[in-house]
Amino acid sequence: MSGALISADSVLRDSPFRKLLLSRLFAATAVQVQSVVVGWQLYSMTHSALTLGWVGLAQFLPMATLVLPAGDAADRLPRRLLLIASSVVMMLAALLFFVLTLSGTRSPVGFFGVLVMFGVARAFAGPSFTALLPQLVGEDRLPKAIAMNSSAFQIAVIGGPALGGAIYLAGPAVAYGLCALLFGGAAASVFRIRRALPTRADTTEQSAIQRFTAGIVYVRTRPIILGAISLDLFAVLLGGATALLPVYAHSILHTGPAGLGALRSAVAIGAFTMGIYLGRVSLNRRAGPVMFMAVAIFGLGTIVFGLSTSVLLSFAALATMGAADMISVFVRSTLIQLATPDAMRGRVNAVNMLFIGASNELGEFESGVTAALFGTVPAVVIGGLGTLAVVGAWMWIFPSLRRVDRLDDVSRKPVDAD
Repeated sequence: MSGALISADSVLRDSPFRKLLLSRLFAATAVQVQSVVVGWQLYSMTHSALTLGWVGLAQFLPMATLVLPAGDAADRLPRRLLLIASSVVMMLAALLFFVLTLSGTRSPVGFFGVLVMFGVARAFAGPSFTALLPQLVGEDRLPKAIAMNSSAFQIAVIGGPALGGAIYLAGPAVAYGLCALLFGGAAASVFRIRRALPTRADTTEQSAIQRFTAGIVYVRTRPIILGAISLDLFAVLLGGATALLPVYAHSILHTGPAGLGALRSAVAIGAFTMGIYLGRVSLNRRAGPVMFMAVAIFGLGTIVFGLSTSVLLSFAALATMGAADMISVFVRSTLIQLATPDAMRGRVNAVNMLFIGASNELGEFESGVTAALFGTVPAVVIGGLGTLAVVGAWMWIFPSLRRVDRLDDVSRKPVDAD
């Protein structure tokens, strides 16, 4: 494809894309820092592990509830302005955390209220950003842009938690102040984008329910998109070994808190390295088979990690899982973007976000339940075997996804049927 001839350097030379990428880096870093600080602060207040569960739920429920309307908004309103507004609301949430901390309150109620507000902002930010990216760079440069965006996110995942932990030593208020600055910087970076964007089709003649559910209908009738999204859902759901890392670090690998931190970073390091590689080398043939192979490697890596009693082998297995997952994310994201008309991208990406959120949340729950029933090691190994079984089943159920060769082939097919 023509995008295969475009290097990552040429994408980075594009000033509007650099500003969007910088916004992504600022916002993702702030989210990681804030997550560490809020969790630690609320646990210090309550000394209850259940509090940490409520922290995740307070952010997930608004996203799950509003993500479909948010996707519709991203298809009806200027995506750039929606992204700016979402970043500003996140900045205000960080400032409210700052004020609550300085007030000296020992009640977590106010913090949970702000977390709900933050979850609402993230629900609108996700579809707006993912739909704005192809609109800004065009389809030719989209694969490279997706790879660079994923790498920026992994930088935040690697560095954000460590930064949050270090800054917490100076006080949570200082950390929240930094988050507010980062979210403000994210909004300002998008505000500085001045590129004229193409107009989109008008969908105002549809009812609200029709608009909100249009993304679900579109995904359900496109086997390539449905197969790619659901493959990731079930692979992550079954292969969620990272939720059990504290158990492995403490009771199996005997490595302590420092080792736990290294193991947590291994997945992100593998993903970041692969993201840089994908940004330099075009994946322009056999995209479908490569995606299935990557998910299979993810499952094998899960099994190796589950059986390992060596810190180094476990680190290598987790890094391999991260690299394989990055390939899967890259192919899936590119297929979804290229197979979706611009007027539908907000709603389709909202459905994708809902699947991703469900797989992450439910994957941690599944890992905990199976570990309680069968033991930690069997639970992880069973999850890896389940991922391999899903790969085999999906190759049979979605042959059109298995047959995808060039990534941009799907953009030329109005309907793909199995």
